[in-house]
Amino acid sequence: KYEKRGENSMKRTISIMTGAGSIAHNERKFIAENVDGERTQNNIVYCKENIRTVYHKLFDDAVKRHNEKQTRSDRQIKNYYKKISQDSKQEKPFHEIIVQIGDKDNMGAMTQDGQLAKEILDEYMKGFQVRNPQLYVFSAHLHMDEATPHLHIDFVPFTTEGKRKLDTRVSLKGALKQQGFIGTGRNDTERAQWAESEKEVLSKIMLEHGVEWDQKGTHEKHKT
Repeated sequence: KYEKRGENSMKRTISIMTGAGSIAHNERKFIAENVDGERTQNNIVYCKENIRTVYHKLFDDAVKRHNEKQTRSDRQIKNYYKKISQDSKQEKPFHEIIVQIGDKDNMGAMTQDGQLAKEILDEYMKGFQVRNPQLYVFSAHLHMDEATPHLHIDFVPFTTEGKRKLDTRVSLKGALKQQGFIGTGRNDTERAQWAESEKEVLSKIMLEHGVEWDQKGTHEKHKT
């Protein structure tokens, strides 16, 4: 463990960005140019489930209940994953966030501070699913083989409070609302509130390790 730094504590930014959701990249099925293959062994794999298996686990019962109520076969759902992937204009099959502390200049993966970042992100990740019961994490990786330690967290957001069609369905807005985040408009969405809440959680873990949250630029919109 690292000692607390007290009054001389370091300050670091927190970044929670929307990721592209490249599962093959996250699992290192191919090695990109910015990856040091010799350090891949230092990565942490928290989970890696097949997303189709997850969809069966989360939604099969709800799909069955829905289909039993339909008198017309064309209104039955044959494959919910395919329906969301190909037909839905409102929902994505899954979402990804990338969580990082500092940058390559002050939290480089090969430095002692980079090891501290790894410790903090690991602690943050271990509490993520408990804090977010409506965001089913099926793929999560802590990468130490790039310039800066960072987490890729991929999840399927679902709500069990659906009133139309499926009683359990994919919905980021619905999932976050069920977790207590109520948006008030375009500049104050459920996702924005949730991201801020997650940053607060991460900042508390950082503080326990002697790192303060440097809150510059927090007025900017979440960058992809």
